[in-house]
Amino acid sequence: MKDKIKTLIKNNKITILISVCASVLTIVILALVGGVIFAINSNSFLNAIVSFLNKNAPSVIGGSGETTKTDIVTEESRIIDVVEKASPAVVSIVITKDVPIIEQYYQEFDPFGDDFFNDFFGNNGFKFRIPQERQKGVEKREVGGGSGFFISSDGYIVTNKHVVDDSKAEYTVLTNDGKKYNAEVLAKDSTLDVAILKVKGSGFSYLSFGDSDKLKPGQTVIAIGNALAEFRNSVSVGVVSGLFRSITAGDLFGRSEHLEGVIQTDAAINPGNSGGPLLDIKGNVIGVNVAVSQGAENIGFALPSNTVKSIADSVKEYGEIVRPYLGVRYVQITESLKKKNNLAVDYGVLVSRGETAEDLAVIPGSPADKAGIVENDIILEIDGVKLEAGKSLISIIRQKQIGSIVKLKILHKGNEKTIEVKLEKAPKNL
Repeated sequence: MKDKIKTLIKNNKITILISVCASVLTIVILALVGGVIFAINSNSFLNAIVSFLNKNAPSVIGGSGETTKTDIVTEESRIIDVVEKASPAVVSIVITKDVPIIEQYYQEFDPFGDDFFNDFFGNNGFKFRIPQERQKGVEKREVGGGSGFFISSDGYIVTNKHVVDDSKAEYTVLTNDGKKYNAEVLAKDSTLDVAILKVKGSGFSYLSFGDSDKLKPGQTVIAIGNALAEFRNSVSVGVVSGLFRSITAGDLFGRSEHLEGVIQTDAAINPGNSGGPLLDIKGNVIGVNVAVSQGAENIGFALPSNTVKSIADSVKEYGEIVRPYLGVRYVQITESLKKKNNLAVDYGVLVSRGETAEDLAVIPGSPADKAGIVENDIILEIDGVKLEAGKSLISIIRQKQIGSIVKLKILHKGNEKTIEVKLEKAPKNL
């Protein structure tokens, strides 16, 4: 009986072992078959997962919601193309000046002036050697630098006034191919930070002005210039961060100027970039780099191209900067001025006389006088542009040409009306 039980147990173990082996073999075969099937259909499976995720992903306003590799490459290619075409027209401006050569020497000084000390200290007595400095002639030395760019094939160059403001200095233009040219300063604007230079020669690569009035915040811009007066044709890329800014820009010598209607950008602008172009994605000049905000990060400013173009055009046509003028004195209307004087509007400019009796509100014989504008009129708009913060009357007039006819919306004795005024050349005493 005992032997039968042992035989039965032994047979059961063999049966179980066979069953386990059969199960393992079945699993292996199924896994191999499943792997083949999965490999064949893996793309469909992954596509199904991606499709599911895309259907449940949040939507993006203003587009397909995807940034493709093609989009990135296309914009990058455009920037590279603009830089390659624009760089030959961008120049570095080197400032040289006669500076004194300082020599150090020592002057002997005897505080006692008594020969008695010679017995103790020798023939030289008791003397001090005091270091002194004296000038020993002058030498030409590089004292600064900036940027600029050609605006014509015959050598006209735009830069900032503060780059070439020293009448005792000499200015040399370095082109991208390493050639040097002596530059003549033709004109410097007394109110805007713009100067026009000229070098002898022809066939220069040059840049064209774009329309700064059409700029939009977020638009891609490219700055090129002589960064830190050391790194020529440095390129930085950013966007238009703001428009119609008003700033007070100063230099290292304590001089400052108030600039209106400038463009704000986050494209890196450093000392030495002053006078260089700010370009759009098509390679047009939409600004001239002028200032950077100290103590801030990526806040730079550029003069709008439309203002600069009008100055350049006048120099090329007349040989000097001539401006159109309207012929009125005015004060910008604010909310506080409106309340204090019970005015009907809180924008525009109030035509008013100056501090003295000689400072008339409307200059006799001026375009404004001929158009019938009188003291206490309020000019609301010029060519459809509302005169409010960041859009001053003078900055808009500067962009116009002599002989242009502008439309003014004015408030005259409580009644709105639109008049046409033909701008004339500003007298030299204005």
